[in-house]
Amino acid sequence: FPHFLSDFRWDFWDFDGDFFGLSLMSPMSPTCPQCPQAMMERWLWQTRRLRRQDLGRAEFLREVWRWKERHGDEILRQLRALGASLDWSRCAFTMDPGFSRAVTEAFVRLAAAGLIRRDERVVTWSCALRSALADVEVEPRVLTGPTALSVPNCPHPVTFGLLVTFAYPVEGDDELEVPVATTRPETLFGDVAVAVHPQDPRYLHLQGRQVRHPFSGALLPVVGDPNVQPQRGTGAVKVTPGHSPQDLALARAHALPLLSVIADDGTLRPPGGGWLQGVPRFEARDRVVAALAQRGLLRGVQDHAMTLPLCSRSGDVVEFLLKRQWFLSCGDMARAACGGRGSGRVPAPNPRIPRRDWCLSRQLWWGHQVPAFQVTGDPQEGPWFVGRSEAEARAAAAAALGCPPQELHLQQDPDVLDTWFSSALFPFAALGWPEQSPDLRRFYPTSLLVTGSDLLFFWVARMVMLGQQLTGQLPFRQVLLHALVRDPQGRKMSKSLGNVIDPRDVIGGASLQELQEKLRTRTLDPRELQAAQEGRQFPQGIPECGADALRLALCTHDAHGPEIRLGVASVLTQRRFCNKVWNAVGFVLGALQGQGGPPKPPEEVVPAAPLDRWLLARLAAAGAEVGARLGALEVQGAVGAVQSFWLRCLCDVYLEVAKVSLRSPQLRPGAVLTLAAAADLGLRLLSPFAPFLAEELWQRLPRAPHAPPSISLAPFPEPRRLAHWRSPELEAQVAAMLELVRTARGLRQTLRLGGAARPPGELPACPGGWGVGGTTNPSGLWGELKWLIRHGLQIPACLGGS
Repeated sequence: FPHFLSDFRWDFWDFDGDFFGLSLMSPMSPTCPQCPQAMMERWLWQTRRLRRQDLGRAEFLREVWRWKERHGDEILRQLRALGASLDWSRCAFTMDPGFSRAVTEAFVRLAAAGLIRRDERVVTWSCALRSALADVEVEPRVLTGPTALSVPNCPHPVTFGLLVTFAYPVEGDDELEVPVATTRPETLFGDVAVAVHPQDPRYLHLQGRQVRHPFSGALLPVVGDPNVQPQRGTGAVKVTPGHSPQDLALARAHALPLLSVIADDGTLRPPGGGWLQGVPRFEARDRVVAALAQRGLLRGVQDHAMTLPLCSRSGDVVEFLLKRQWFLSCGDMARAACGGRGSGRVPAPNPRIPRRDWCLSRQLWWGHQVPAFQVTGDPQEGPWFVGRSEAEARAAAAAALGCPPQELHLQQDPDVLDTWFSSALFPFAALGWPEQSPDLRRFYPTSLLVTGSDLLFFWVARMVMLGQQLTGQLPFRQVLLHALVRDPQGRKMSKSLGNVIDPRDVIGGASLQELQEKLRTRTLDPRELQAAQEGRQFPQGIPECGADALRLALCTHDAHGPEIRLGVASVLTQRRFCNKVWNAVGFVLGALQGQGGPPKPPEEVVPAAPLDRWLLARLAAAGAEVGARLGALEVQGAVGAVQSFWLRCLCDVYLEVAKVSLRSPQLRPGAVLTLAAAADLGLRLLSPFAPFLAEELWQRLPRAPHAPPSISLAPFPEPRRLAHWRSPELEAQVAAMLELVRTARGLRQTLRLGGAARPPGELPACPGGWGVGGTTNPSGLWGELKWLIRHGLQIPACLGGS
């Protein structure tokens, strides 16, 4: 649903003044390395009991490509079913050869500009995936106290939300100690110092002294640092630079050594103590606490509220590991992108352009391999050279090292690039960049980006930075951030929650058995499969709703709100609206039977009867509001204007009056022309939101010989061409009369005057001003509108009643 919400909103805007659909809408099929690789690894294990290492990189990638051919276009097929108006011939996949060439070119240019470099930093790491993670893949879990969670590869639940306090003995004085508190006692082997605030009176006498490590016996300095918050915990913190970004900065500020004691798979490694090497980190946690208690250094374990980072891909607890990776410096690019904010250069309010360096490396096999090559043969890490090919990197290495190219041994970095790096190039890479293609010259920069509000930092800001850096232009003029689509309980749609819905199941309907069979054929984690089967979100299956009803259900929500809670009930409500439109056009078609000659263009209809004029005036008002709302990027307001015309004006009022008008020889010609014009233009207004229904019904209407073959090619109703229908005085008069009708109906319902009961009654005299100073005959108007009360009351002669 989030992909659909972004893509189908493109159907509504064109800033060149043509029909509300962009001149170019190119579908994108991005590759998130973790998704297909994790899916492929799970499938290999479930079906063949093989790991990717058993196949090797080349064969594993062939398997992923085969999987992509079978399932990779699933989202595109869903978009087709939903009626997204995209140029399918331009579908861009970020792993296509042309796009891959653009990714390599971007990396090479950024490295040449000094913006990409290799460095040792602390990165967010998934031990289950054995890879660094993007920020968007880290989900914070707020814990109010002790909480038991299932962690991948852990046989038993692990309890988090505990604060362990232990003592570091001060060297040279057995009576002194420094108590520290931590939620991660298993990292104690990576401690290199204890830090306190320089002005904390509790530790002034200990600064500059040393404490003794409780297990290794190593002497660690007590350092004073102004970043330590003395009011938190004991006021003293253990410094573990290999597993905390803040501790790494502190260690480098004080020239402390850097230690990393947790391996890529989450087990302890040297210098983690021989008795814990190879032990999983959370099992080691319990052993460390027990060993501290045995040594008499444990000072307490207490409940602790905390935020636990979780990997959204694997459900694993995120680890912080010290790694050498490729980083993109964002500070200068952010300043360049924000330099013209006051003049409108940044196309989104408060874009939160990232300024800290961006880790580009991912330890996976599927994705764009880093175009960097290392000179091997040196016992130390050899120098790295970036190139569009190995030959280019070899030539650069030979020139830098002063040796013949054939004597060098190069090895390409096995890591792949973060998927957001390639995705950030999409606005121009999909148009042929780095070549100056005709498409790039014609369509770049683009006009509007539509995406989820959760991607403002991870995607939008990075597109702005890289577009400005690599092309010299911002990639788009405007950004529309839509709300996140959630389930009726407000939960994010997730496989782990079992609440993911295939839009095609809502469109065509699906029985409970079909939904269960789909679950069994998916490559789901056993826990995800169990959650989906036990969730019983649709115990009776999903009823058939149709694509138009689903589109309308999404459109009627506030796109600028925090979330869209989508349930099948709201889609069924829109299905009933579609049925109402179908029946209304069926009535119009019945009225048009037997009419000879080609129909007049709807804009040229000049009605005479008051209610005919009123309906077309309301149609012109609806067209103007739709244009204004779409111009302001308010989709829900545009849909509301269209639906209000169809329901409140055409169906509730005019069709009821037309049932009488069509029987009158004097009123029938005008009513027929009015019905035809209202149906034609009303369907055109509805077409961007409900294209299938509008197309089917529009094809059934009589049209002029040279009319467009499809409603999508017909001109969209323009307010200036319908302005001659507007009549504020008439609209105000009818609005007052309709209010009288609603009041009479309400009284009739309150007094329960139904069935055969027809008690005499009299409405008040004509309200003042209805017939004063105007060209409208209010008596004639009331003579038509009285039918809406269905003879529930006797109509006085002053209103034209009989």
